[in-house]
Amino acid sequence: MPGLDAADSHDVIEVRGARENNLTGISLDIPKRRLTVFTGVSGSGKSSLVFGTIAAESQRMINETYTAFLQSFMPRIGRPEVDALRNLSAAIVVDQERMGANARSTVGTATDAHTMLRIAFSRLGTPYAGTSGAFSFNLAEGMCPDCEGIGRVSDLDVDELVDVELSLREGAIKVPGFTPDSWYVQIYLQCGFFDPDTKLKDFSQDQWDDLLYKENCKVKVGTSNLTYEGLAVKVKRLYLSKDRDSLQSHLRAFMDQAATVSTCRSCGGARLNPAALASKVGGKNIAECSAMQISDLAEFLRGLDEPSAAPLLEGLLETLDSLTGIGLGYLSLDRESGTLSGGEAQRVKMVRHLGSSLTDITYVFDEPTVGLHPHDIERMNNLLIRLRDKGNTVLVVEHKPETIAIADHVVDLGPGAGSAGGELCYAGDVAGLRASGTLTGRHLDHRAKLRDVFREPTGRISITGASLHNLRDVSVDIPLGVLTVVTGVAGSGKSSLIHGSLAKREGVVVVDQSAIRGSRRSNPATYTGLLDHVRAAFAKANGVKAALFSANSEGACPKCKGLGLVYTDLAMMAGVTSTCEECEGKRFTPAVLEHKLRGKDISEVLAMSVAEAREFFGTGGARTVLDRLGDVGLGYLSLGQPLTTLSGGERQRLKLAIRMAEKGSTYILDEPTTGLHLADVDQLLGLLDRLVDNGNTVVVIEHHQAVMAHADWIVDLGPGAGHDGGRVVFTGTPAELVKNADTLTAQHLRTYLG
Repeated sequence: MPGLDAADSHDVIEVRGARENNLTGISLDIPKRRLTVFTGVSGSGKSSLVFGTIAAESQRMINETYTAFLQSFMPRIGRPEVDALRNLSAAIVVDQERMGANARSTVGTATDAHTMLRIAFSRLGTPYAGTSGAFSFNLAEGMCPDCEGIGRVSDLDVDELVDVELSLREGAIKVPGFTPDSWYVQIYLQCGFFDPDTKLKDFSQDQWDDLLYKENCKVKVGTSNLTYEGLAVKVKRLYLSKDRDSLQSHLRAFMDQAATVSTCRSCGGARLNPAALASKVGGKNIAECSAMQISDLAEFLRGLDEPSAAPLLEGLLETLDSLTGIGLGYLSLDRESGTLSGGEAQRVKMVRHLGSSLTDITYVFDEPTVGLHPHDIERMNNLLIRLRDKGNTVLVVEHKPETIAIADHVVDLGPGAGSAGGELCYAGDVAGLRASGTLTGRHLDHRAKLRDVFREPTGRISITGASLHNLRDVSVDIPLGVLTVVTGVAGSGKSSLIHGSLAKREGVVVVDQSAIRGSRRSNPATYTGLLDHVRAAFAKANGVKAALFSANSEGACPKCKGLGLVYTDLAMMAGVTSTCEECEGKRFTPAVLEHKLRGKDISEVLAMSVAEAREFFGTGGARTVLDRLGDVGLGYLSLGQPLTTLSGGERQRLKLAIRMAEKGSTYILDEPTTGLHLADVDQLLGLLDRLVDNGNTVVVIEHHQAVMAHADWIVDLGPGAGHDGGRVVFTGTPAELVKNADTLTAQHLRTYLG
């Protein structure tokens, strides 16, 4: 790349005095139309600078260009804590946020590939079925009328609704709240359609249908005319049609048992009406095309000889080839967006921008290599370079040395995390970073080595005939008492093999990156049980009740109810969050804050990082929990930080800290290096060793070469992804893999070890 002309100030984004979160008033220039990678340990301030400052201010300023009426429908973005930001361009954030669980959103709809496919079918399909809308499962003209374009139908398990051995008066209805003395049940008892004292198993077919499925009608109950509604009809209306998360916990639990989901019989899960499914191109209908592996669909479309639609097919093929090129060729267009991992979701979003004609945009990526095998990281790097070469500014938060290596400019934050971070440690090229002496610079060329001695297994767990998803009748032994790493490209079948065949066995503890159940009141202190020890210590020191020191109980600030924040719902406008004025964000009443433990009040303790709290609590139950949090690399987390703000890797390590205390014998970890700085990977390896040395079996699904090199045993799946994968291509020690194997993993591990 040509050198940056420093004389032209418009060629840099000027950041002056950034103080968002833990940033210490840093100032720097970021070159425009270049690829800049932001490095530093977790919690060093990378996201605060890139997302919380630069991207947030760009978005805020764009929103201000709209009319006041339009702005009223947009989320309110506060001005970031920064003295000055100059020369910003429009920022597009491509993050790892999952794409929502809306069943109507698929890989095809998220990338516009399905739209182009629909247009192609409207032009080429025979018999002719109509315009492109006739092939859309999200429009009335195309959707299956029975499942309304979802492909599945929800129903109720009648055995969960009623006990047929009882009469209505004896309490046959099992639905929560439907007690014999409730108004709901009184209508059934007095409607006159059946004898309330007859056991349900003795009902005639007509009586059974009336009880469960009769539509609305008026009945006389006492002196009142009331509306009668069949039990199944009523439960569907009250609970099944509502969002699951809006139900109370006991109703959620009941509906999880009572609700059944099955493939729609009318469309066979294809989502479309008969006319759309009858129309074919090249012998296939649009649902069959959408269900094909993307790489196969591209080959199928290339085989079509349709000059009239050549430009359209060319555009569609470009999108499909981009998905394949980014390592997602194993997906299908009908794959629901909500089932994608964070890394897959980010790569799907990325494809949308590759075909854009816009230039001089600032693209912001959050660890785009998450979930990628080293083989796929090369392809990801090429995409980042393509975006830059179109004349865009590309900002990437990343830990992987392969991506740091391609940067035109590196910004390293640190030196530590939380209050020990937020400083600018280095800004310049990669060669300068290597020579800088910063934590990142020192670890950039650091390589884990193969073990001198591999631990001997104490036994085997046999997996036989595994065929979940793309697995091809896989049989493999997992050794006991050692560290096994399961690897292979994304989509090769690693998760299908381990989670499908190993996770449900006795004594197996699964620690993954899935969301942690909990509200915005939940934080590391509450989730780990640490707060119980903290409250007990405060209560003992002050001779008062422990409940006073709970922000969810007696000690909570009455205005914000212990949240520290006030959420204002503005009806049609986005809600606004502001710090509670009464407690100033401290969450507790002034009276509670007068009680101290070694000079600190409860809000000050909850504001501590795990590392600070370890110093504060030298012994006891609190120290035990804090030591575990430190062991998994979460020393920088604040005790009171909402769980909703944690990354997938942080969630997994938080779960691991808790699960380490359980009496499991086999631990399964899913990409535990996610979000870890190079320097922290060594700490993770030490933790995995301790788990094994304590007599456990540890199975890690991982792409990081340092973890592979450190393993006792490797199970490599492939050779490719989707139907090109699903086979075990190597089992043995890492030394045997490097010496003898020719898989993609072997090639990259050889390169890594030099």
